[in-house]
Amino acid sequence: MDIILFRVALVIYLLSALGYLVSLYTRKVLVARISTWILFSAFALHTLFFAFRYIKTGQNLVISFHETLSFFAWAMAGVYLAFQLKTKTRVLGAFVSPVTFLLMIAASKDLGGYVSIPVALQSNLVPVHVLLSVTGEALFALASCAAAMYLIQEGLIKNKKAGSFSKVLPSLTDMDRINHMCLMLGFSLLTLGILVGSIWARSVWGSLWQWDPKQTWTLAAWFAYAVLLHQRLALGWKGHKAALFTLLAFAALLISLVLVSLLFATAHRFI
Repeated sequence: MDIILFRVALVIYLLSALGYLVSLYTRKVLVARISTWILFSAFALHTLFFAFRYIKTGQNLVISFHETLSFFAWAMAGVYLAFQLKTKTRVLGAFVSPVTFLLMIAASKDLGGYVSIPVALQSNLVPVHVLLSVTGEALFALASCAAAMYLIQEGLIKNKKAGSFSKVLPSLTDMDRINHMCLMLGFSLLTLGILVGSIWARSVWGSLWQWDPKQTWTLAAWFAYAVLLHQRLALGWKGHKAALFTLLAFAALLISLVLVSLLFATAHRFI
């Protein structure tokens, strides 16, 4: 049942992505509105997948790299839908839904497989650490989507090419506000995730810090976001500068999430 739910959710994520792209091409807000409901349906089925998966296996929801990608997609879609209720920036889905669909495609590679994790990682703190960190990273991904849309829209306005796109594109103010809210919440969750992970490392290895490549790159990404938030809050960074730095910080985070896990020996190999 869990595999069927995943596959159906995958197809509906695809329909949502296509719908959002059609709305952007045809400049029809109604199509984007319908696509939002399709995305919500996919998110609901994805949630049921996790529920059935847990009932079936009794394992933590995120214990492998592919399950991490699946949870990342779920968190990203859920956060976008939550923000959509407040900001009505439906066209942002044209950026979010294709990314979500691609993550689901990657996550489907080992669908139905099981991962045996080391005894040292079989702690109640591990799923808390992973869920907090991955949700924070999903918020950063959404902040990057908002930043990318901000830069695209700003470029169109400066070159006087916006035209009828102004009917479907959200305002620059809304994009900057979403970017700021996602950064604030994502940074808080990632910080909590790192702290929980450090407490767990202390209990297992007797030290808060192991100089693991994953730890090092994650800390580097954390510092990049800390600098960005400091500049926003203390120096009033907004708009173009904040959007550009958001994309640069997310690039550092992607290195931590993907390249380090694939290229270096790390205690985080199980995710």
